[in-house]
Amino acid sequence: MTQTSTHQPLAEPRRSIYYQYRVHQPWLPSAHAGPQRHPVAIVGTGPVGLVTALELARHGQRCVLLESELQVSEGSRAIVFTRRSMEILQQAGVAGRISANGLPWRFGNSMYRGQRVFRMQAPHDDDDRFFPMINLQQQYLEEYLVDAVLSHPLIELRWGNRVSHVVQSGKGDGTTVQLQVDTPEGSYPMDVDWLVAADGARSGIRTGMNLVMEGASYEGRFVIADIRIALPLPTERLAFFDPVWNPGNTILMHREPHGIWRVDYQLPAGEDAEQALRPESLKARIDAQLEMIGFGGTPWEMDWSSVYSARALTLPDYVHGRVIFAGDAAHMLPIFGVRGANTGLQDAQALAWRLALVARGVAPSRLLDSYSSERVGAAREIIDEAGKSTRFMAPPSRGFRLLRDAVLSLSLTQPFVGPLYHWRTSRPHEYAHSPLNSAGDDNLLFAAGPGHGAPPCNVRLAPDDFLLDHLGGGFDLLYFSDGSPIAPGLREVASAARARGVNMRIIAISSQASSGAVPGACLTLDDSRGRCRERYGAPAHGAAYLLRPDQHVCARWMALDAGRLQSALDNALAATGVQA
Repeated sequence: MTQTSTHQPLAEPRRSIYYQYRVHQPWLPSAHAGPQRHPVAIVGTGPVGLVTALELARHGQRCVLLESELQVSEGSRAIVFTRRSMEILQQAGVAGRISANGLPWRFGNSMYRGQRVFRMQAPHDDDDRFFPMINLQQQYLEEYLVDAVLSHPLIELRWGNRVSHVVQSGKGDGTTVQLQVDTPEGSYPMDVDWLVAADGARSGIRTGMNLVMEGASYEGRFVIADIRIALPLPTERLAFFDPVWNPGNTILMHREPHGIWRVDYQLPAGEDAEQALRPESLKARIDAQLEMIGFGGTPWEMDWSSVYSARALTLPDYVHGRVIFAGDAAHMLPIFGVRGANTGLQDAQALAWRLALVARGVAPSRLLDSYSSERVGAAREIIDEAGKSTRFMAPPSRGFRLLRDAVLSLSLTQPFVGPLYHWRTSRPHEYAHSPLNSAGDDNLLFAAGPGHGAPPCNVRLAPDDFLLDHLGGGFDLLYFSDGSPIAPGLREVASAARARGVNMRIIAISSQASSGAVPGACLTLDDSRGRCRERYGAPAHGAAYLLRPDQHVCARWMALDAGRLQSALDNALAATGVQA
């Protein structure tokens, strides 16, 4: 891998995370003398591991983060983060810094023979706090997340700690995970109740446990080249098909913050990574691309480069005893459609609230089974979609190439062909068949609004105030009210849940702004304009939605009583019959 890492943030000078950590939190084994027992350990400090730690801590669970490297990653790696990822990162406390330094966008252009043959437009309206996509290099996201981790008292971060051995002991799902942790100064043992493997595509934990992924790898190989160059082009995705300098292949371009452009180009068959990353090869191809788009001769310099292959793989199960997989350790997805990191962030959000409840003894370990079934289902759906995009970007056979070439040719004169270029961007998964969804609610009676397993709709409440700003602290009951007091039975269910360690709030969505706070609600939000009612299809007083801590809907009712609420909550906790 070639990398020079010459660029600097404009607003926030890059500092040495390694130096900061060595000064304040030494990783030497002597610093961890004595028995090592932790409730949760997370291996890997990429975005998935860091967000998992922050989400665990937000739900009250202590954890330790182990990272084999001594700093955040180098190079852009993941650069495009979706609206749903930003909503997750808002919960983690870093969305403001990303918005301040990233580049938002919503349009994508597909080019063929110098002509734009398709323009993708991602939806965006006044109820959205975040743009559909925002560009920011992964190393900056990691720095923001590391800052948040270092400031949280429930998280301990240890750089230079490589997990070299994992053994589960005990009966059933395992009562202990025994780790051997290597550092530059020696090794030490650690016992944990739960281990989260977020150690990336080359997961040593996955390999050590002899776990095999299912799916397909594709023949196409791509170079990522980050170049420093001043181009007077907007922040929009650019895709070039069958260009004159790289016939039969595909080139992608993205603008990044701090004067960097990302160029991804497909390699001809038979060329290996070493050849592709030679300076003369990189220069010739990037010069050819700049010449093709009308900026030949514009000075540029290399910032970072690498080679990747398109793969569509997943483990069939993400929970193995007390070891749980997330992110690229659990699945490897083609980057077309910005799926890798964005899918991993949804893993982190889906896992953390469950694991926090299980680790604290509030919910049974079988709650984690739903994490696996939901996220494996999401990965398989994404693999199916990504396969279509990958086969268009990098046709794996003569037949696929003939079909792709026919689409390219027709698109010059037939506009109806254009949508076949659509790259099926990453989206939040809807867990319509989750076992945590309530079978006894009124889901099918709603004509609008998010259904079972869907993430919530955002709604602008005031110029800088949105519905999702107030959600996600635990289970949230959105209760559509005309200002009347919340029924005592509903309040008792919420109070009993909190008493047993399950954070639950009743949030009144009130149509009567003048009446003030709704009696019995933990929070009252003004919906006098009726926008929340409209988006959630809740026409009458007493309609309600129950949202899980990851904000996905697990039940909704046109009318609600205490019994129905208690049943739905118990089902969402996989805790039917568990005493408080």
